[in-house]
Amino acid sequence: MSTDRFDSTVTTTCGYCGVGCRLEAHARGGKIASISPALDGPANKGHTCLKGRFAHQFSRHRNRLTTPLIREGGALRIATWEEALGRIVSELTRIKAQHGPDAIAGLASSRATNEDCYAMQRFMRAAIGTHNIDNCSRVCHSPTSFGLRKSLGLSGATGGFDDIEAADAAILLGANATESHPVAGARIKQAALRGMQLVTIDPRRIELSGYAVLHLSPRPGTNAAVMLGLAHVVARDGLVDHEFLAARTEGYDAVRALIADYTPADVERISGVPAADLEAAAHIYGEAGEASILWGLGVTEHKYGSEVVRLICNLALMCGKLGRRGSALLPMRGQNNVQGSSDMGALPDTFTAYQSVQDEEVARRFEERWGVTMRRENGYTIPQMFDAAVAGDLRAMWIFGEDVAQTDPDTTHVIHALQSLEFLVCQEIFETETTKYADVILPASAFLEKEGTFTNAERRIQLVAPAITPPGGAKTDFEIITTVSRAMGHDMGFETPEDAMREVAALTPHWAGVTYERIGRGGLQWPVAADGTDSPILYQDHFELPGGKAQFAALPYKPPGSEASEQFPLVLVTGRRLEHYNAGTMTRRTGNLDLMDHDVLEIHPDDAARLWISDGALVSVRSAFGRIELAARVTDRIEAGHVFTAFHFPEVRTNLLVGGSADINTSCPEYKVVAVDVRPVQEVPARTPAVPTV
Repeated sequence: MSTDRFDSTVTTTCGYCGVGCRLEAHARGGKIASISPALDGPANKGHTCLKGRFAHQFSRHRNRLTTPLIREGGALRIATWEEALGRIVSELTRIKAQHGPDAIAGLASSRATNEDCYAMQRFMRAAIGTHNIDNCSRVCHSPTSFGLRKSLGLSGATGGFDDIEAADAAILLGANATESHPVAGARIKQAALRGMQLVTIDPRRIELSGYAVLHLSPRPGTNAAVMLGLAHVVARDGLVDHEFLAARTEGYDAVRALIADYTPADVERISGVPAADLEAAAHIYGEAGEASILWGLGVTEHKYGSEVVRLICNLALMCGKLGRRGSALLPMRGQNNVQGSSDMGALPDTFTAYQSVQDEEVARRFEERWGVTMRRENGYTIPQMFDAAVAGDLRAMWIFGEDVAQTDPDTTHVIHALQSLEFLVCQEIFETETTKYADVILPASAFLEKEGTFTNAERRIQLVAPAITPPGGAKTDFEIITTVSRAMGHDMGFETPEDAMREVAALTPHWAGVTYERIGRGGLQWPVAADGTDSPILYQDHFELPGGKAQFAALPYKPPGSEASEQFPLVLVTGRRLEHYNAGTMTRRTGNLDLMDHDVLEIHPDDAARLWISDGALVSVRSAFGRIELAARVTDRIEAGHVFTAFHFPEVRTNLLVGGSADINTSCPEYKVVAVDVRPVQEVPARTPAVPTV
């Protein structure tokens, strides 16, 4: 593309999903004029999706926050930065003095850079003195992190997107990749067209099912039974790699005894997946020379999501399909830096790279660097923060780049928690559902306006560069956090985000060789040795666990936390749409709103006929926790007995329906199994777009 008509062109990394596409951002007159894909992008290879390429107008939308706001007398007023910072410092200092540091909590942003998140967790630990720091991975892929760490040792994909092309077969489980991760979805599609045997497992017939040799539609909440059934067939039919098991794993005998009870016929009764299809899927994976397993939130956002991740690891270990090109475990991460925000220690129990806050040697290393003393107890997770706020134990929060009142489960409880706080700071680029409860709102920066790094779903650390400056009086997130920390008496000593990355490398063995110069245009996949050697493929000769061996997990199937009943006869599954992203904060302020200006409830024709629901009719959706209304779309994409919608539109308030059921190990909400009652509503009101286009 000719750049003559642009003032400048900057290569950066996309701020939407976790694929990590490299982009060329072209600016003119202080605004983004257009975006094109970087031809040498390692994840996207010269491609991008409609969000990454076209949904950039939000950066100069008229509703951007450009000045601090302070709440006085129940209303927000424009304030100076000096006023806003003074209010934050005085209130946090007061609450800390009166109630202790654990009365304060922070949420880091998985849309922000590694350096932003590192600064945020350091602020909470060193300036405030608490481990009450978390990020949105708690409500999406924390079960993936837990399961991978327990089974294999490290919290990340074992390979990268190049493994898709190198695989002879792949299982895609609980991930609608062409809508949620479009560029990775396209790579899967292309591989299938070239002959890779694709098996899709999802309650909906997703687009990639049309490219698969086999599609399985299990009942929501029965993933564990399916994985146990696949393992049963692999063991029964002689597809186990016994040499790999003997040399590199422990605990298989207990798994072998457990899976004996999960015959294909038994799994069919539990999951609804035909026994013959289950057997065929097991043979496709087990007989392939190289095969990968990819999964998304359809695996993790369940009561036993972390256990299913461990069962996925079991299957890969049984077949010896790890540590080689084409045989990878690839969790599809949702937000652009949800991997990195956790890698940076924005978690209540770990510092950078998942180093435990309870590890004495680790904690002392951070204390010496920061010049502080810290306790050795874990802090609050996000759900615990909200519970503590309602109970009166948590008095203040700083929420950075997360719209929890829109995206988190049990919305009524979340709002109650926010209202219960004495003091709430929101750092955002737009006013949101959450900022309605803020005492101070700080105008921050979007990904096109900042410097730093993101880490994508394949553990690839990539540079982020500013193509434009933040509008008006808005500031970069890094500047805001480090300035507040300095005002609170803890000077981090960072002049630039690169200074923060140097500290990360100094304190984090798995990031020891990370520098901006080495990252370059191609990125680095952690772990990165001190000499700069990175790790595209993990576990080639040992696992990162004591003794170097992977650990099997003998975990039986357990029913989900919510099931259909006489009162609530249908099961709601929630997910994403191609046109929008998460709470829609950015995409609803672009031309994407013209492509999709409202959401719908997908319902199977049989259920629609039984309930007298016609296509386009307004329906009421009620669970034990709340009620919403939206238009119906009658389609056979969804299986009978189930309904589907997304959560991109605040006016729908989908998460009012989601209760407190959560993963037993990580507190990740069970978004994917919600028992509901659906009924027609007499009139269809005129729809008004949630946010006008530019």
